[in-house]
Amino acid sequence: RQALKTLTYPTINANITENGQPAFGAPYQLIERSGVKIAILGLTTNYIPHWEAPAHIAGLAFQDVVATAKHYVPLLRQQADVVIVAYHGGFERNLQTGQPTEPLTGENVGYALTQVPGIDALVTGHQHRQLAGLVNGVPITQPGYRGEAIGKITLDLNQTASGYQVTASKAVLVKTGGSIASPTILQSAADLNQTVETWLDQPLAHVEGDMRIQDPFAARVHEVPYIEFIQKVQMASTDTDISGTALFNNEGRGFGETIDMRDVVTNYIYPNTLAVLRLTGVDLKAALEQCAEYFSLDADGKLTVTPRFERPKPQHYNYDMYQGIDYTLDIHQPVGSRVTRLLYHGAPVQPTQTYDVAVNQYRAAGGGNFKMFGPDKVIRENQKDMTELIADYLQEHPLIKATADQNFNVLPSM
Repeated sequence: RQALKTLTYPTINANITENGQPAFGAPYQLIERSGVKIAILGLTTNYIPHWEAPAHIAGLAFQDVVATAKHYVPLLRQQADVVIVAYHGGFERNLQTGQPTEPLTGENVGYALTQVPGIDALVTGHQHRQLAGLVNGVPITQPGYRGEAIGKITLDLNQTASGYQVTASKAVLVKTGGSIASPTILQSAADLNQTVETWLDQPLAHVEGDMRIQDPFAARVHEVPYIEFIQKVQMASTDTDISGTALFNNEGRGFGETIDMRDVVTNYIYPNTLAVLRLTGVDLKAALEQCAEYFSLDADGKLTVTPRFERPKPQHYNYDMYQGIDYTLDIHQPVGSRVTRLLYHGAPVQPTQTYDVAVNQYRAAGGGNFKMFGPDKVIRENQKDMTELIADYLQEHPLIKATADQNFNVLPSM
């Protein structure tokens, strides 16, 4: 809220409410350009409570996105020639066939929004996909992430006695890779940029051994030192002896001989905090079974990634590896029966016994559709950002030994 107060431009938000009113800014903005009246409605995925700590969103209600659009769009049509929806959310269905591309949890409802009458253009995000085109006759964009593209929607208008009417539309992505940076902006940001570069280049520790990741897929099948290191940080920061983490994407390459802050933030890319879950053995096994769904066998019987974890958007972050337990995932077995070995301190994990497990806050809240987790199972939290915890750990341990105890294995072996 403090940050929002400093903004010099309007914010729009219709479906996150507090005491029955939009909690952040107005629900929509009305502007006029060259005589054309334009309404822009702001919507945000209402799935946030499934991954955010309850204390962070206390007092807020997250209304259904499609229902909110159906309420506001007819009102806006009476006031504007053009109605645009800006939606922080993505698409739940194949844009051509309409078939579901993910569990229909409500996290992404972009396809459903294109079926709401009266919307002239839909601007989306959240999934980090590069999308542009017409869906159910509505131009849509999603420009990836990290500023790699800009969505451009063109609407042809015809002036009538009562205003303007959209007669044609198209949507494209404009890639930014070849763009020339503005000298004015570069100059104005020079001091800040230098401060950031100096911070990123500060050395934190050295590595004895090899903590690089050569093959991300292999690193998810056989434990690598980088992953074990992250687990150690999580356990040390939460006073637990079981930890779960993911190799979030295929871009991180682990640590070289010298670790600086740049290495930390380019490998651990999310602003996560940590939470400790108190889980039963049943919960722990169920989580591992869900993680095992990341793998499939190809036509030759070789281990591969299940397609839904790569398309329509990569979801490698929804496959966790665990430390502090010993386990085997046998992908020859049917889904739901792939955990063939699960030990804690050398003894079988018991269904009704409880275990304290450190994970990031997103996962602890059930993010990634891990229904066996949830805020009700969180027993304590560490509110410090994980990148800060990693940096603190490195400064306390300036020489890191690259070790991996191979406490888990996935069958068939690579």
